[in-house]
Amino acid sequence: QVELVESGGGLVQAGGSLTLSCVASVRTFSDYPMAWFRQAPGKEREPVARITRSGTYTFYADSVKGRFTISRDNTRDANTVELQMRSLKPEDTAVYYCAAGRAYGPPGNSPGEYISWGRGTQVTVSS
Repeated sequence: QVELVESGGGLVQAGGSLTLSCVASVRTFSDYPMAWFRQAPGKEREPVARITRSGTYTFYADSVKGRFTISRDNTRDANTVELQMRSLKPEDTAVYYCAAGRAYGPPGNSPGEYISWGRGTQVTVSS
């Protein structure tokens, strides 16, 4: 099991930037594909960005392409995955969740493909 703790959410004006961070407590972080999902009130949880185990490949929702960047640090003292968000829009307002996929698997785009979740961090973008 992978324990995940997110940080970095907050309130920002439209056009602003935020960086979310997720620290994983696991022996071999690089075994796991990672992703950020978000869920707005009354909406389903949706994938925002995904990254392969080595970090070589990344995938983004169309709504955030060119504005968000996912990255990861697999070094033992780090075990982190980040989501850099810029040019934020009110429609980006949601609770953002860090998620770990099945070991040695691909970073799928369905919540059901992820085995561990953080508690979430609120991002609110004011207009």
